[in-house]
Amino acid sequence: MPRALLLTGDAAEELDTMYPYYRVQEGGWDVDVSSRTLRDVQLVIHEFDPNSDAYVEKNGRKLPVDVPWAEVDVERYDALIIPGGRAPEWIRVDPDVRRITEHFFARDLPIALVCHGAQVPAVYGLLKGRKTACFPPITGDMENAGATVIDAPDVVDGNLVSCRGWPDMPQFGRAMMELFSKSVNSASA
Repeated sequence: MPRALLLTGDAAEELDTMYPYYRVQEGGWDVDVSSRTLRDVQLVIHEFDPNSDAYVEKNGRKLPVDVPWAEVDVERYDALIIPGGRAPEWIRVDPDVRRITEHFFARDLPIALVCHGAQVPAVYGLLKGRKTACFPPITGDMENAGATVIDAPDVVDGNLVSCRGWPDMPQFGRAMMELFSKSVNSASA
């Protein structure tokens, strides 16, 4: 059975995290959640309030963690998922997150980026020359990292699939599973 690694931390957006988590399982994949420690991750809910210039945040569900970043054996996984929220801001500074992310890019394995998730590979220079979607306010950051930002719900560029955020989940989920399935099918051929 193919296996995906979901790389996250506290303050990951709940829908950005839980939709892909369940979608890959629905598609017949196993998925392991990885964070700094084995402590449950505190997810957050981002909502748009007409009385606020930015999204507002409240605590969401807790997500159990299967494996700490330092113990991830990247060879066990066929795909990587990096959800958005505020988690990407701080997880990207961890050397094991870098090791894991660079492995998937170097091996041309499927990678799914949701919303702010693009911040993780961007900081390592891995989006240079690539097309990606992202949460619109971080477009400049992605362009400064050398990426071309596409304003669409399901941007696919080779082994990379991305979206702007949780409202894109229906289109993104289909594109993600097509890419993941295609990769597994070509590896077993």
